[in-house]
Amino acid sequence: MTNLLAEIDALVARLPATVQQALDRVTSRQTFARGDYLLRQGDVCRYTYFIETGLARKYYLVDGREITTEFYFSQDLALSMTSYTIQVPSQEFIQALENTTALRTDYRAFQALKTQFPVLMELDLRLTEYYALWQEERLRQFRTLDATQRYERLLRTQSQWVQHLQLTHIASYLGVSIETLSRIRAKLASTNRI
Repeated sequence: MTNLLAEIDALVARLPATVQQALDRVTSRQTFARGDYLLRQGDVCRYTYFIETGLARKYYLVDGREITTEFYFSQDLALSMTSYTIQVPSQEFIQALENTTALRTDYRAFQALKTQFPVLMELDLRLTEYYALWQEERLRQFRTLDATQRYERLLRTQSQWVQHLQLTHIASYLGVSIETLSRIRAKLASTNRI
């Protein structure tokens, strides 16, 4: 995935000025207060959000229970992929967990730009590939790592943000109860791994 990220960065860096200016016209900076929604269940995902600062999460509501599936940190792209790609109502929510600033790009305007600037089709393809690989890696981790290992990985990769996350959100993300997460945290603390 690192190679693909490097390809995406290189592709963006070599976009002609006219393409950059066109992208700037369909992109706006938006701020969200803690608790605000970037997307609600039932709404069509009409925007991608590139998180500049802050923190958000994606979750489903199942039988009144919130099930967190993703956290979006600085430099992440937040969207409901299915809703965005085929423009159908979203099954999930995306909510700011901290005051968040994001670059918002409009779906229809971006689709129009892709016909005008074919290089954007390549960018869109690379971003979609990256998202698919990221999701596959997340699924692999969920199937091959136990909850303690998944929590340790979250601590390693996003240590600066974990302290801002509610334990209920972390437990849901890991697929465990809050009690199990408490035991994991206590075990790691007792062995100085937290």
